[in-house]
Amino acid sequence: MHASIAESKNTAQNNIRIQSWITMIGVILFGVKISAWLLTGSNSILTDALESLVNITAGAFGLYSLYLAAQPRDENHPYGHGKIEWISASLEGSMVLIAGISVTLKAIYNLFYPVELNELNTGLILIGIAGLINGIMGYIVFHRGKKVHSVTLQASGRHLMSDGWSTLGLITGLILVIVSGYNGLDNGVAILFGGYICFSGIRILRKSLAGIMDEMDYPLLEKLAVELNHLRSQDFIDIHNLRIIQYGSLIHVDCHITVPWFLTVEQAHTLVAEIESKIKILDGRPVEWFIHVDGCHTGSCRICERPNCLERKQAFEKRLEWNTASILPNQNHGRYEVLP
Repeated sequence: MHASIAESKNTAQNNIRIQSWITMIGVILFGVKISAWLLTGSNSILTDALESLVNITAGAFGLYSLYLAAQPRDENHPYGHGKIEWISASLEGSMVLIAGISVTLKAIYNLFYPVELNELNTGLILIGIAGLINGIMGYIVFHRGKKVHSVTLQASGRHLMSDGWSTLGLITGLILVIVSGYNGLDNGVAILFGGYICFSGIRILRKSLAGIMDEMDYPLLEKLAVELNHLRSQDFIDIHNLRIIQYGSLIHVDCHITVPWFLTVEQAHTLVAEIESKIKILDGRPVEWFIHVDGCHTGSCRICERPNCLERKQAFEKRLEWNTASILPNQNHGRYEVLP
């Protein structure tokens, strides 16, 4: 347990360090892109620069959220501070969406009131370097976030990768402007990638709001069901009313288990402790259990595999498979429903 705590602290410190670098590099790249915009007057480049400004603001809040999420539980936050990561991601998604809408509207305005473009070759070089750095950094940070289950790092990485791709499209559009000599293409490209930025923001926002509202993660639930099926014993009759809540990297599981009514409190506690000790990690994340014990009833006999039970009232009918359909409902199985 102590090793696990130490490992968790190291992971949190590394995440904070990575997010610090993201924020600092974002400031530098913003300066590069603003310089490119001032040189060229290009709306496409301004689009890219404003997205970098979003990177800085979101990165700073992401840094704070990682610091707060790493703090230990306290009296006011008995489940820890991990939820702040979902809030950070929702803020980043909102800012990305606002930036996308802003640059799209400005590009539409300049279709009717065009501006002169200058020094496009220099501008292309500057934003090309910035876009390449963002793309590489985003790829690394996103996969780091997936590995350590950090919502903040995943949101930052996805945002940086979308920034890199939009820069690539922007460069393509500006090359077309240089080749064709038609400056209106610059606004067309800005509108196109403004829409792409909006889409990226909505995607980040959708995932973060799902986390804030504790939307069920069915792939994670399936993995847990598999682990629970491996632990089945003659005294582990049924499991139901299972809920999964995610607090940062911590997975909290509430559930009810049905055991023979004649077990002593100590025997039932031993069964609960076995579940808690054998499923400490799920999907690479620590698991915290809160298990309520129910005594069996007459209907439970239909799904109970305990042999030679002196208290059996009904014959065993069928083994009930534990899956997403059976472990979620708040109902002791075997009492009312027709077994599949």
